[in-house]
Amino acid sequence: MKEKWKTLLLSSIIICLCIALLRYPQHSFEAAVRGLHMWWDVVFPSLLPFFIVSEILIGFGVVHFLGVLLEPFMRPLFKVPGIGGFVWAMGMASGYPAGAKLTARLRQQQQLSAIEAERLVSFTNSSNPLFIFGAISVGFFHNPNIGIILALSHYLGNICVGFMMRFHGKDENDTIPKQKKSLLLQAFRAMHEARLKHSQAIGKLLGDAVRSSIQTLFMIGGFIILFSVLNKLLYITNITKWLADMIQYALALFHLPSELSVPFIAGLFEITLGSQMTSEVTNATLLQKVMITSFILAFGGFSVQAQVASILAEAHIRFQPFFIARIFHGFFASFFAFLLWKPLYVQPLESAETLPVWLPEGAIRWPMLYIHWIEQYGFFVTATVCLLYVVIAFRREKPPV
Repeated sequence: MKEKWKTLLLSSIIICLCIALLRYPQHSFEAAVRGLHMWWDVVFPSLLPFFIVSEILIGFGVVHFLGVLLEPFMRPLFKVPGIGGFVWAMGMASGYPAGAKLTARLRQQQQLSAIEAERLVSFTNSSNPLFIFGAISVGFFHNPNIGIILALSHYLGNICVGFMMRFHGKDENDTIPKQKKSLLLQAFRAMHEARLKHSQAIGKLLGDAVRSSIQTLFMIGGFIILFSVLNKLLYITNITKWLADMIQYALALFHLPSELSVPFIAGLFEITLGSQMTSEVTNATLLQKVMITSFILAFGGFSVQAQVASILAEAHIRFQPFFIARIFHGFFASFFAFLLWKPLYVQPLESAETLPVWLPEGAIRWPMLYIHWIEQYGFFVTATVCLLYVVIAFRREKPPV
């Protein structure tokens, strides 16, 4: 009976979506173009290098090398193998959903147990620093100091999620193996054995890395376009306003103005739009807007979560722990934004300092320069790589003569 109601609910939602698409074709088209523009010019060229490099590192066994070295650090803190350190670093550098892709890849190679994969994916997916500093702090808030608060609260919140998820499930591999030989020697041996086990020509390895990365990015692009249209339709049909009317009571518990409810709902579906709308609210203090933006960045939006769910399903990793972790990450990030506000923003301004003394000015400028470069030349990068993908796919499918 429960499955019947589920079928009825899902089919009703799809029918309503189709009706909305037919009712508002112009708005749907504009939203789809906006999503496509974001993916084509920014997301694709930004994520592609990280995806390709990570695939090559896995193929060469470098991940196994780092896994052995980081085992004494990652296992006691987060109860995941040392290779989780590589996933954590790559996920932080490249942003959503790189952590999920690498976790699924290692799970498929039997480098992680099911519980370890669920723990790892919960805290290795995050926004990258370029997006936080370039797009959010400078692009939307026009204030580079905001990026410091957002970044620190975001990554500290992720660490707290990792600590929390170490208690998730039970695994026989929670104990730290005793090191009988030199750790560096063991790491090199693990890398050598992994390379021999998956030995293949460099050309084939590079081709497989490019093909796999582009296929994942195509999937990501589809979700970005879909949720861009969905978010627009929800706003036009006043469903967003209806949801905002309910959420404003929850915001009142934290002494946040009701004007932030609509941007908050928009951010639950799509990070960029929600962050932009939050920065434009006038009847809210800067601290309140930063706290809401921190929650939106940490939660990731249903668009990102749908991408992660699709990737995890291929490796038979449950999505529910990841979703719960995102909610906790949102509250952790907002809490840290509140704690760090006075020492990192108010006090430096009162001392006539534009930036904390420990943060070089160039650390703020280069993310924005990179974002501008991506926006200007990202089209050519995406077009070139897509053409390369077509050539690789054609040569792979071409029958031998």
